[in-house]
Amino acid sequence: EVHHPDWFEEHAGLDESGKGDLFGPLVSVCVVADGDMVRKWIDIGIRDSKKVGDKQAKALAAEIRKSRGVAVGITYSSMAKYNEMMAKPRANLNLLLAWMHAKSLESALAKRWAPWGLLDQFSKQPLVQRYFKNSDFELRMRTKAEEDPVVAAASIVARAVFLEQLEKLSEQAGVELSKGSGAGAKTQAVEIVRKHGKEKLAEFAKMHFKTANEAIKLAE
Repeated sequence: EVHHPDWFEEHAGLDESGKGDLFGPLVSVCVVADGDMVRKWIDIGIRDSKKVGDKQAKALAAEIRKSRGVAVGITYSSMAKYNEMMAKPRANLNLLLAWMHAKSLESALAKRWAPWGLLDQFSKQPLVQRYFKNSDFELRMRTKAEEDPVVAAASIVARAVFLEQLEKLSEQAGVELSKGSGAGAKTQAVEIVRKHGKEKLAEFAKMHFKTANEAIKLAE
């Protein structure tokens, strides 16, 4: 608390999950918390979701969401809606993510107001801040923001929601869909196209990914 007093102030933290995964939705989460929660979360091992396994992320997310006084805002869409939005002329992933972050932040602040928030920097432009330019709320942005326990909490909840949705899609696909967008994901995408047609792939995958287009060509 001496070196990072801002961690223990009442504030919001924002992060996302699924941005680099071929399968599954893009998920934005905002968490509003205070020092009492942060102290507890540090004790139970809350940190950037990239540093914890899937099972631990789910368990920690459950602890975060049941913390007394916490406010959580979550935004994501079906794969069909996501692909519809990204197929529009001049569609831009960072602009979509900024809109989703704004929705999550508005939702969380409606449950519990905080004077400021912290966002992991995903663009050079202040895209999310423009939604709050007429508000008393101050949204800060920096790289490695997950060092802040509240942002880390948002990253963990986002990861847990992404995993939950990926599991549901896996049930629909009849196969455990891979995380990421590497060779394993591409192989699965090829199999889906060959079995069900390229239109079916849009129910599971982000179609603007290069991997999706490569899979469709390989399946022909």
